[in-house]
Amino acid sequence: MVVDLNADLGEGCGDDEAIIACISSANIACGWHAGDSRTQLQAIRAAIRHGVAIGAHPSFPDRAHFGRQTMHRTPELVYIDLLMQIGGLQAAVQGLGGQLKHVKPHGALYNQAAKDPALADAIAQAVKVCNPQLKLMGLAGSELIKAGQRAGLQVIEEVFADRAYLRDGTLAPRGTPGAVIADLTMAVQQTLQMIRHGRVTALDGEVIAIRADSICLHGDGEHALTFAKQLRRTLQTEGWEVRASD
Repeated sequence: MVVDLNADLGEGCGDDEAIIACISSANIACGWHAGDSRTQLQAIRAAIRHGVAIGAHPSFPDRAHFGRQTMHRTPELVYIDLLMQIGGLQAAVQGLGGQLKHVKPHGALYNQAAKDPALADAIAQAVKVCNPQLKLMGLAGSELIKAGQRAGLQVIEEVFADRAYLRDGTLAPRGTPGAVIADLTMAVQQTLQMIRHGRVTALDGEVIAIRADSICLHGDGEHALTFAKQLRRTLQTEGWEVRASD
């Protein structure tokens, strides 16, 4: 039993080095929603030291709202946005002796692409142009996963340990009561339900099917490091090997 454990890092918040020691994939901010050259450098070096798969974490150009505000950019602009961000991080990773393995959009870009086929296709095409060997990570069962498959990319279907779901398989919007799961025990239980049984209980109580190739935990949370350690320990105790997808 193998599962990938990923975190969004290089954002200038939290203890990236310690979290990287607990995970198997690191999604490193490209600087458009948070982070800078210094935080990218630190995260890349830490990931290389720990043998963690490195991914680009591009976003809308929205540092004011941490990339979490809905934006209406044309697919053409998003395509160029992604080429710039992925290409820049890819060069930095290669310059430090590593290899970029995957791409995972951030925040509002991620959530909008989960529902918008045109936006999802723009992202998938940008990934393919940068390197067709890159994997595309997106919300399990979403339009972004379908776009990656249409583009001939290897996809990674992602689930969230610390976020609640709606019955359509999308994430409950931040600000909705219960959208962020702060209770560690509840988050671990949800994770085990998803990877053991391929399903998750939505906010309204509906049980829905879900595929879990990779589990995300948020590196900017107040108790991110404690959560990362507990989640990895629990997975290993339950017999799961934590490593990035081949």
